[in-house]
Amino acid sequence: MKIAFIYDSVYPWVKGGAENRVYQLAKRLVLRGHEVHWYGMGCWWTAENHEDIEFEGIHLHGVCKPIELYSNGKRSIKEAIYFALKLFSPLMKERFDVVECQGFPFFPCFTAKIHAILGRSTLFITLHEVWGDYWYEYLGKLGIFGKIVEKLTLYLTDRIITVSEKTNRDLQAIRLLDGNVIPNGINLKEINFIKKSDKKSDVIFVGRLIKEKNVDLLVKAIDLVRKELPEIKCLIVGDGPERENLEKMVLDRNLSTNIEFTGFLGNHDDLISYMKSSKVFVLPSTREGFGIVVLEANACELPVVVVKHKMNAACDLINNGKNGFVVEPSDKDMAAKIIRGIKDKEKMKPHCVDFASQYDWDDIVGLLEKHYEKSLNRL
Repeated sequence: MKIAFIYDSVYPWVKGGAENRVYQLAKRLVLRGHEVHWYGMGCWWTAENHEDIEFEGIHLHGVCKPIELYSNGKRSIKEAIYFALKLFSPLMKERFDVVECQGFPFFPCFTAKIHAILGRSTLFITLHEVWGDYWYEYLGKLGIFGKIVEKLTLYLTDRIITVSEKTNRDLQAIRLLDGNVIPNGINLKEINFIKKSDKKSDVIFVGRLIKEKNVDLLVKAIDLVRKELPEIKCLIVGDGPERENLEKMVLDRNLSTNIEFTGFLGNHDDLISYMKSSKVFVLPSTREGFGIVVLEANACELPVVVVKHKMNAACDLINNGKNGFVVEPSDKDMAAKIIRGIKDKEKMKPHCVDFASQYDWDDIVGLLEKHYEKSLNRL
């Protein structure tokens, strides 16, 4: 098959969940004999060279110069429209069996729909999240526009892929269509090859330091855990606009000997190495489209603590008491489960590894390939 992925930011120049998913699946489809293209912003461009390149067998097409993805902490509408308009001309030059768009930020899906209407491809859309009424919380009164554009996007094709059961349920709440669930995954071989770090900890968090990650809840929980385990050591790995507030919070609570901020780690192997030297992973987010870090932590033999919330798909990855715990958004509940996770880690380890092994990218790419073939044969 001749396959094109469409997503504005391109891995490894931009490292996020959606970028990683496209990269992991695209390179494996190449190994299975397919011709794979990726249309994105020219993240690899230099001042002298704006040419398309081949990266690990994937044909990368830069449709425009890279511009900021975020404006005032939110995904830029200007960037999404700009990319969708710039995508039109280069995409129309080619025919594909499959064009797969990542659903958000929506506008490129409409460009791809025109390509499909003209008979030049079959359109698939992958949904990482469906927000529905959450748009009002995100944008206030302007959320109505986000909600409308999202709904229109969900009707562009019947060939919709969802990355989690939660996203599938949210899709069905808006449109009576059963999306094909093809989850995100992890590279078990790479994880198993990485050695433990010398930097040991009891609790670890990895992620962007933004409000939605609720890392302040983790800080409060560690303050409570310290009463029972005075030597508790927590690593907060990542960076972001909330870091300064969180560091002040740690100082105000006299937690500097218990909580350490490592900053952003550019090497993903270092993240895995740090996880392997910890005991419990905490993901205090209230909103996750999937939660790959849950699988990575489980693969590193760590039980995971996640927060119960209607927008948190990571809850679906937890078998309570087996590979982790789903807690109420309360520092007391989180602290109690952190302590239990530390004490029960050895007992929970086999369940963690068994669960993570179900989500290897090498298996997931087979699901995607079969879905493409099945959908195309129905035409």
